[in-house]
Amino acid sequence: MSYVVSGLPLAPFAPLFGLSGEALAERGVVRMEATSPVGFPCRILLKDAEPGETLLLLNYEHQPAETPYRSRHAIFVNESAREPARFEGQIPPVLAVRPFISLRAFDEAGMMVDGAVAPGAELEPAVLKMLERQETAYIHAHNAGRGCYAARIDLA
Repeated sequence: MSYVVSGLPLAPFAPLFGLSGEALAERGVVRMEATSPVGFPCRILLKDAEPGETLLLLNYEHQPAETPYRSRHAIFVNESAREPARFEGQIPPVLAVRPFISLRAFDEAGMMVDGAVAPGAELEPAVLKMLERQETAYIHAHNAGRGCYAARIDLA
């Protein structure tokens, strides 16, 4: 069984890149500079920013389904992003290095059908188990500690 881990599309975020701090603040967005090689994960590139790179911290609706599971949370997007990452049949390093990832499986209607927490380095078996469920349409990965949306996982 093959799967794809996808970064967010660039289009909703590109108009924010390069805006002044004041213009970003009017939109509830904060520009930050990465200060360490791990800890500033871009949700478009699916990789941690390098120290010195700038990211935007903003609120994003990652689960827009009209269900009780509709959800939004803070995410980082790197201002250098130009196209979304796509990892086919492999867990991106940005997930694998995290101590724990929360996985949430949803059906076509956006209702949660399963959930699990696994160490990032041991994520693939949990992903495959969820994708084996007939009712699973897609999976959302979240950082378990802070709850931030990390990536979407689909059958390839």
